[in-house]
Amino acid sequence: MRACILTLLAIGATALLPAAPGQAQTNARSRQEVSALLDFVQGSGCLFIRNGSEYSSADARQHLQKKREYLENKGLLNSAEDFITRAATGSSMSGKPYKVRCAGQERPSAEWLGQELARLRALRP
Repeated sequence: MRACILTLLAIGATALLPAAPGQAQTNARSRQEVSALLDFVQGSGCLFIRNGSEYSSADARQHLQKKREYLENKGLLNSAEDFITRAATGSSMSGKPYKVRCAGQERPSAEWLGQELARLRALRP
């Protein structure tokens, strides 16, 4: 019994250690949510406005996927909210916010993706 308790304590302590530099820290649920958001972006058919230029939904997904990979490699992506805030809200180069135009209406991409994330979570059992 004592050996079992010590083993559980050791496992618990290991879980508290920081991840190695560059190691993705996202859990499985967060990775699934981010993947679902990327699928949503690509399937939306909406135009993405980045630094004053318009991009197709497929191009937007590709760009956001590269940002996702960069953040994961730096250990900066721990949740779907992190993805939205750090990758899908605006340009890290210019600081300009990303926008999305769907059915003639333009809105901030962060708002649009946040709403989709809430919808996805509401569907989850």
